Amino acid sequence: MQFVPLIPSEFDAAPWSGFPAVELAWQGRAHPGWPGRPVHALHFPPQAWDAALGEAVMAALRARLEVDFLVLAAGAPGGRMAASGFLSVLEGLLELTHGTGVKLALRPLPGAAAELVRTLRDVHGEAVGFCWDPGVAGDLEAISDRLFCAVGGPGDDLAGLQALGYHWNLAVPVREPAPARGALAALAEAWPPVFFPAGLEAAPDPAVHLPEAP
Repeated sequence: MQFVPLIPSEFDAAPWSGFPAVELAWQGRAHPGWPGRPVHALHFPPQAWDAALGEAVMAALRARLEVDFLVLAAGAPGGRMAASGFLSVLEGLLELTHGTGVKLALRPLPGAAAELVRTLRDVHGEAVGFCWDPGVAGDLEAISDRLFCAVGGPGDDLAGLQALGYHWNLAVPVREPAPARGALAALAEAWPPVFFPAGLEAAPDPAVHLPEAP
């Protein structure tokens, strides 16, 4: 895992220039120093899935941040009408981001992951991924095949991600650069990289034949 700071988008970018990458919590605008810097993902606060969410995404896209992912909190779209409305908004968001190189990652609210996976599977929504946080730890298996990013911090149990062989970013909410460096270093030491999912480390490739020692 790569531990990166997650900071409010309105914060001055200059004090964070020494970090290889950051992720931003969207606050309606971005500090003018962020465009052109390595911003991996933009996290939106929980809000209703309606036209206002589309407007927020459009405002974020106009900020010219070269992000890889837009992370959107999502609850379980229970019921046919709710699911229809959710999918209508999702389709609109996919149209907004089409051709931009930006992907959508859903951050399931507690208890919502399994239903979101079923809803996306029913409409073949393979373009949409997920963002892990400790609230969905029990649903990690359900979202593991489309896990784009993660959010956590000191004290969180990351064993599931580590066993999965997850090696992308884990964003840690922070507010000051100096304490952030210490917190990220401590997390990296506590959760060293795992390059293979649990159970695959001892499974040799039968197609590989090593020469015998002389």
